[in-house]
Amino acid sequence: MRSANPVLTRLDDTRRRERQVLGAAGDEPMTVADVVARTVGLLLLTAATAAVAWFVVPQAVWISAALAGSALATIALALVISLRGSTNPVLIAGYAVLQGLLLGVASRAFELVYPGIVVQAVAGTFGVFLGMALLYGSRVVRATPRLARLVGGALIGILAISVVNLVAYLVTGRQGLEVYSLTAEVGWLPYVFSVVAILAGAFSFILDFDLVERSVRAGLPRRYAWYCAFGLLAGLVFLYWQLLRLLSYLRR
Repeated sequence: MRSANPVLTRLDDTRRRERQVLGAAGDEPMTVADVVARTVGLLLLTAATAAVAWFVVPQAVWISAALAGSALATIALALVISLRGSTNPVLIAGYAVLQGLLLGVASRAFELVYPGIVVQAVAGTFGVFLGMALLYGSRVVRATPRLARLVGGALIGILAISVVNLVAYLVTGRQGLEVYSLTAEVGWLPYVFSVVAILAGAFSFILDFDLVERSVRAGLPRRYAWYCAFGLLAGLVFLYWQLLRLLSYLRR
């Protein structure tokens, strides 16, 4: 069973390829503690960069420079890491820094219009993550092939619709299923889209936890803990953006 997270999906193929490499190279197998430590480290790096960007980046360049530049660089670097299955900590740390810059400048723009929204979105993100971790740990919710198909299909559809929606907005200026203006009116469809995206992001963590656990049991080399941490960070950022957008809808 593969993860619904596009980043972590490649671990299934990697585990099969590297099962023999561990003994040949003498590389120690990764543990869940390794993944947790690296995930926390990346989150702290992202948060620190976001804090710096929040206070340092001038308002005049939020949209035209910092926001657009960091967004494009983040997407490019995420694709490089994902497609190559890179375990290079420098590349992965670079992704965290760029993501932090993007989060900092964009979150400040939301906060100026809707005071307190960033704290709510952050609390909601980690609340959902910890809640899903508890559900997975207690086996209340299990990773099944059916869940993988549902969540994976939903995430692929959400990402595809988001890209089309963004292109349409840039070309025509019209709002679609995702409303990019911070003050425009919101119909019922964007609410539904946001809720579906949040549910898909939340349940993808169940599949991610399962994939990491199975990779640890299979003895994947320790360096792949960086790749797992990168995938979990990407999932947390996705969930944060969806919650931030939904909260902004509710505040209008």
